[in-house]
Amino acid sequence: MPTLRVNGVELYYESSGAGPETVVLSHGLLMSGDMFREQVRYLSPRYRVVVYDHRGQGRSDLTARSHDMDTLAADAAGLIEALGAAPCHFGGLSMGGFVAMRLAARRRELLRSCILMETSADPEAPENVSRYRMLTWAVRLFGTRATTDKVMPILFGKTFLTDPAQAELRAEWRSRLLALRRSIHRAVTGVIERSGVYDEIQKISVPTLILVGEEDVATPPAKSERIQAAIRGSRLVRIPRAGHSSPIENPAAVNAALGDFLSSCG
Repeated sequence: MPTLRVNGVELYYESSGAGPETVVLSHGLLMSGDMFREQVRYLSPRYRVVVYDHRGQGRSDLTARSHDMDTLAADAAGLIEALGAAPCHFGGLSMGGFVAMRLAARRRELLRSCILMETSADPEAPENVSRYRMLTWAVRLFGTRATTDKVMPILFGKTFLTDPAQAELRAEWRSRLLALRRSIHRAVTGVIERSGVYDEIQKISVPTLILVGEEDVATPPAKSERIQAAIRGSRLVRIPRAGHSSPIENPAAVNAALGDFLSSCG
């Protein structure tokens, strides 16, 4: 199982393909690098594609240190440097997007481009914080079995949740949520207590693609429009029939947008 020790933690990663440019993909909260398997399959014939699991999630180590977004950004920077991947195309979804914006604004030399998926540059909305804290409390006491049915409509859009053709994939990701460690509450706390970076992202100068599912309720399209307004020259693509996890829900549309964008960066 490939791991690298960076920033005081063992991070699990997978590297596929051997192209001249590297694409690094950073997953969302409660997920793992596995959420990008269709993107890895699509991109690896032309690029080296690296996916990894954030500290305390997936197959990476759990640490007592903070899981705040600045720490996760430092983890990502250390991984890029340790793999000799700079400058890379860095894509992040939701929590991974919080990481991507920090890297693009603060570590310009590490990135060739920035891809932001279903994310926000703002702090968590106050009306959501108390609700998410209750979910966190329930996970700490009872595990994710008590919260999975409440979380599924946050992570996925209505099309994915009701389409009979997606039943097998839907069952897979529900099982993955049920299997999460109770310690996932540390990552959840890092997300809901994050600071905003809207003022910082106006400094981003690398080519930037913004993707958002049209059915996303966690970070609605208006959040992505706000990001696009702040990053000069950025491109916004809305993904139909997808919610907060578009690479899983509508991989064909996501892959097409990624392929077009990455080709334009050459």
